[in-house]
Amino acid sequence: VFTLGLEITLLCFLFSMFTVYGNRAASVGTSALLVMIFMMDKALKPSEVLGFSGIITAGGLWYLLFSILFLGVRPFRTAQQTLGENIADIAAFLRIKADFYLPEKDIDENYRKLVSQQIKVSQHQDAVREILFKSRIMVKESTSAGRILVLTFVDLVDMFEQIMATHYEYAQIREKFGATGILNEIADTLQGMADEMDNIAFMVLSNTRSTRKRFFNTGLEQLKARIDEIGLNDRGASNLALKKVLINLRDLNQRITSIYNYYNSKSSDTLLENTTDMEYSKFVTHQDYAPHVFFDNLSFDSATFKHAIRVALVCLIGFIAGKSIALGHHSYWILLTIIVILKPGFSLSKQRNYQRLTGTIAGGVIGILFLLFIPEKSVQFVFLIVLMLGTYSFLRLNYVVSVIFMTPYVLILFNLLGVGRLVNERIIDTLIGSGIAFAASYLIFPSWEFEKVQHNLRQVIYANAKYLLKIAESVSGKEIETVEYKLARKDVFVKSANLSAAFERMTSEPKSKQKNIKEVHKFVVLNHILSSYIATIASGIAAKRIHKTSAENLKLLKRSIAMLNDCNKKLDGKVVDLNSVKTLTLNTGEPAPLSADDLLLNEQLGFINKISTDISRVTEHIIGGDA
Repeated sequence: VFTLGLEITLLCFLFSMFTVYGNRAASVGTSALLVMIFMMDKALKPSEVLGFSGIITAGGLWYLLFSILFLGVRPFRTAQQTLGENIADIAAFLRIKADFYLPEKDIDENYRKLVSQQIKVSQHQDAVREILFKSRIMVKESTSAGRILVLTFVDLVDMFEQIMATHYEYAQIREKFGATGILNEIADTLQGMADEMDNIAFMVLSNTRSTRKRFFNTGLEQLKARIDEIGLNDRGASNLALKKVLINLRDLNQRITSIYNYYNSKSSDTLLENTTDMEYSKFVTHQDYAPHVFFDNLSFDSATFKHAIRVALVCLIGFIAGKSIALGHHSYWILLTIIVILKPGFSLSKQRNYQRLTGTIAGGVIGILFLLFIPEKSVQFVFLIVLMLGTYSFLRLNYVVSVIFMTPYVLILFNLLGVGRLVNERIIDTLIGSGIAFAASYLIFPSWEFEKVQHNLRQVIYANAKYLLKIAESVSGKEIETVEYKLARKDVFVKSANLSAAFERMTSEPKSKQKNIKEVHKFVVLNHILSSYIATIASGIAAKRIHKTSAENLKLLKRSIAMLNDCNKKLDGKVVDLNSVKTLTLNTGEPAPLSADDLLLNEQLGFINKISTDISRVTEHIIGGDA
């Protein structure tokens, strides 16, 4: 027993350290731990070890061959599913945006929903990039199917930027135009566009061709007439903000039309001929699997190292508990529960703990009722297959539902094997494992979000500063490749989503650990507004509406970048190099009156400057609160 306990401790530490190599390696480590747990109570002779190992390997090879076969038969199915989910996420994001125009909706609460939804959008976009751009199948496929998926995703990311760019002072807009009824019409149009996005999502998920449910051209013309009428009737109130909204609505409508055309025309297979693999590969994060990554993390400065020690110690405690208070022959369920629940962060462990307990109890009740009222073995076997499918279908979509399917599945399986009546043992072992894991999250190297929040602040400030730098270089006259813009944009979206996710996790931690949570929330909202304004300017440059600008506008840009740099210096973060902008000269010649585009850009840059100032102030409060 002592040797087995030592082995469990060492292997739990080793395989938990696989997390330093990313999610895929972490999944391999978890799989190895599951094999260890399932086999730990099985006494094998030395001569039998290779046989059992061979059986497990054969199972893995069978699944590998099955996956390869499935990929050969339906090579685009995984990409379609992930892309469809991403489209549905953006539709939900658009609905939340629509609510900003409804006077009865609380603006602060809506921002919270928007930030939460942005996390889902970013996660699915990363998943789509991983599937589409790491494989030559999609980009180089001779048929149009893979190319259409790539085109759809590229347009989808541009569309998300467009939606992000539609930020206005909603409180002022409500106050100024609320009585006219125009805001409800705008919200209705956005909701209709979200419905079309959901229709596209279903079309991609189901691999079918569908036509539009609603056309917006007539409605947008009517909306334009209403906006012009408001401008004529109330000369004291500028309707410029409403005109900007109308421009964005037209752009969104055009992008929706383009995506529909990809699926309902035969010309899409020629649209990627000039696109290179190198461009796509830049958008994918490449994991470093060098041995030094593992050894560099063997210190208490590494969160992964502390998590690995926590897992090792907690599994040892779970092993001792299982041997001391064994209720049957399945004490490994305690360790299984610990491995499933224990996550690097407290909030994730708490969430998984709740999901595991809820699912096990609900599934246990279902399993008991099923075994009591359906004793027929053949019927039980049919339901066993259904429950197994449900377990694995919902494993990544909804863990609670997956466990609800899993518990009666396990109970019926053991009943068919002749070792029924295990529901009490499973529930009690789950409770013991949950209790140990939850206590460990508090007591053994706990990981709180406030300890890591400054890292997220540094990253998002640097990403926004880099994005602004690309804009400054462009309006100074330097040629900037489209891919450079998109890489900077991607970095902003990913880092913003990471910050938002960290804030959400912080809200589920104990109140005593929610340090500076109000200031962090302010920062998250201000960062969203800043990103929206930057996206507005970037989309103007991409659409060739903004070219060279005035020296005054360039000065505002430099000032905003310098302010963000100062923020990062206070956070001990990286700063962007302004030299590339300083060395560029503007051929201003004789002073000339600012054009309409320059005036609009000047207004937008003024907002960015103000938001940058607010971010600097909030950052100082966060640093002061941590001191």
